[in-house]
Amino acid sequence: MKKSTKVWLAIIGILLIALGVYCLCKPASTLFSTAILIGILTLVTGIAKIVFTFKTQAFMPNSGTRMLSGLFLVILGIIFLVQKVFLTISLPVVFTLWVLVEGVIIAVQSFDYKKSGFKYWWVIFVLGIVGAISGVLGLRDPNVSAITLSILIGIGIIILGAAHLVALCGVKQIENQVDTIRRAINYKEEE
Repeated sequence: MKKSTKVWLAIIGILLIALGVYCLCKPASTLFSTAILIGILTLVTGIAKIVFTFKTQAFMPNSGTRMLSGLFLVILGIIFLVQKVFLTISLPVVFTLWVLVEGVIIAVQSFDYKKSGFKYWWVIFVLGIVGAISGVLGLRDPNVSAITLSILIGIGIIILGAAHLVALCGVKQIENQVDTIRRAINYKEEE
């Protein structure tokens, strides 16, 4: 795998963690002023995820879920940048739904890492489940204060970012396995 592909996966994780930290540090700030930063970070994260999917689809199974997640983030980022009034009204629900869906996707993808022999696949699984649970908690009571919801969303997004960084370690292990298989095939062809 190209080094740039690993960089994209690292960027996804780092941007998600940065977005989560921002949500935790500025829970009382108005949603309107946060819209531009959230829109840009969401858009860039979605683009990074799509690029990563294209670069790894040859050897990473279930790239469709990653592509769907990336497209969802791009659309969400564009909506946030264009429709600030929509964001102000819907940000808590939309982001909570996103954390829930992304957590489920990450939990499901953890089994791909398990199949490839990545011994820490369970960390990705647990982080995905915890992210999904934080999404469920955010949706449970729509009357929760914006500050509480922002903290829940921030924690969920940080968990998703951490899951992407752990997945980066899994990609490195998968890459090593692919290289070993390639060397074995080349060795047999030379005989």
